[in-house]
Amino acid sequence: MKIVARDIPPRAAWALEQAGVHPLLARLYAARGVRAKDELDDGLARLLPPSGLKGIDAAARLLADAMAQNKRLMIVADYDCDGATACAVGVRGLRLLGATHVDYLVPDRVTDGYGLTASIARRVAERGADVLITVDNGIASVEGVAEAKALGLQVLVTDHHLPGPELPVADAIVNPNQPGCTFESKSMAGVGVMFYVLLALRAELRSRGVFDAATQPKLDPLLTLVALGTVADVVKLDANNRRLVAQGLRRIRAGQMPAGVAALFTAAGRKAPVATTFDFGFALGPRINAAGRLADMTLGIECLLTDDAGRAAELAATLDGINRERREIEGGMRDQALLMAESLFDESEEPPPAISVFDPDFHEGVVGIVASRIKDKLHRPTFVFAASSAPGKAHELKGSGRSIPGFHLRDALDLVAKRHPGVLLKFGGHAMAAGCTVAEEAFDVFEQALAQVAREWLDVAALTRRIETDGPLAPEYCRADMVDTLHREVWGQGFAPPTFSEEVQVLSQRLVGEAKNHLSIKLIHQGNPIDAIWFGHTEPLPARVLLAFRLDVNEWKGDRKVQFLVEGAQTEADSRLVQIAAANGQR
Repeated sequence: MKIVARDIPPRAAWALEQAGVHPLLARLYAARGVRAKDELDDGLARLLPPSGLKGIDAAARLLADAMAQNKRLMIVADYDCDGATACAVGVRGLRLLGATHVDYLVPDRVTDGYGLTASIARRVAERGADVLITVDNGIASVEGVAEAKALGLQVLVTDHHLPGPELPVADAIVNPNQPGCTFESKSMAGVGVMFYVLLALRAELRSRGVFDAATQPKLDPLLTLVALGTVADVVKLDANNRRLVAQGLRRIRAGQMPAGVAALFTAAGRKAPVATTFDFGFALGPRINAAGRLADMTLGIECLLTDDAGRAAELAATLDGINRERREIEGGMRDQALLMAESLFDESEEPPPAISVFDPDFHEGVVGIVASRIKDKLHRPTFVFAASSAPGKAHELKGSGRSIPGFHLRDALDLVAKRHPGVLLKFGGHAMAAGCTVAEEAFDVFEQALAQVAREWLDVAALTRRIETDGPLAPEYCRADMVDTLHREVWGQGFAPPTFSEEVQVLSQRLVGEAKNHLSIKLIHQGNPIDAIWFGHTEPLPARVLLAFRLDVNEWKGDRKVQFLVEGAQTEADSRLVQIAAANGQR
């Protein structure tokens, strides 16, 4: 473990402060690359124009023509929160713009697998659709699109995933990551891409005289769903994504949201008037994702589509129950997978450069979460595999992987596929998260091949867990109102939430929680006593230690007190180990 402070460009921090930004926020923004106050403008007018997206004009014409001819539109979604919100945005948005026949279909994680397959294309045709629209998938669905076209369907692919060597032959493709697309925000989630398609469609309908600027439907109510899907998919929060998320948060805090979103806040025990990106990523998102992992994502999509508050409450309660079941399954799998991962090396050794584990009893809907937990604990690229439950696929293993900075997971899989033809039956994903399918007998080959790529790509520095922080926190900012100010801002992937680091004195510590798996600590921070909690940590701390921590407010009987949420600790022994490892790596 190594705790390092981010570089804070003094000129940028000074310029932001002079422009009226709070001194602490100015420092935090400058450390994250913001150079001028206008970059913090999250108004709708500052969103990148849709015209920058390759294929979006063709997509708008296709949809406008289909609506004029009263064609039947069918959205093929994905079974995660991004796919669910993208589907809901598509259905709601198309109906708002005048489409009379809009339906959706969501693949089953187990029986269908990922993306637009040939069998799904046939199902769409059987249901009488004329136009097939993918959301959050399709860029790699060459065979599925070909089958849909052969059946006489028009196909619009909207996606954000990285394309493979061959693009599907669709009528239109909108994906900021497709070759030749110059759109500045390459990190847009699938739900963001669908929202942009709707913006372009509205402009096309306006040009055709269907409505004018005064009478056109408002699409901004959809931004609550765009914000939720964007944060839940853990895409990089670049300037454009931050604006989308800020707009959605603003509406939720004002009570302007679909009934299903309001019901999910209630089911999760969160307060919509003070909604944060944390709520999206750790409260609402997991409840929607649980449906796709263990049940049917139709439940999640219907929750986001209904305008009936009673129905929304029922669906949100069902999703909450499924999420509790997911947590129970995950807990057992996590413990078993961690034991398997730790058996790969002795206590005196470092973990292997990449970790792959498989157990026939693992649930394939939860392998991604478990991979993330192991990655967090061991700081290694990790794949967790489960036996496929799909009919006729019992010999196949489905794996989900999570990575660390410096190791592009999809590129690593691509290299494994080239070096060992036939081992990967299919694969895809991003830099930090990816999935693949292997034959059970090929698991050992995959495990060794991935570890070999990791040995080649990762050095000692990359394999050392680093927590980037914003350095010391001035005592005057340890106030509940300051914490509220920080929580109102948009933080997330690529725009990290504020984390501070300082050497503190530990007065006392004890284990708390039902399982006694959280460390409650009383500290002295810059001469002042303060409480802290380290969730999931059981090892005691020395009397003086360098802590990395976030700020939170603990509320009890109306009394609001600041507390530290500990992210990590660096002892003198950690520092010596890092120095020794670095020296060994230079020899």
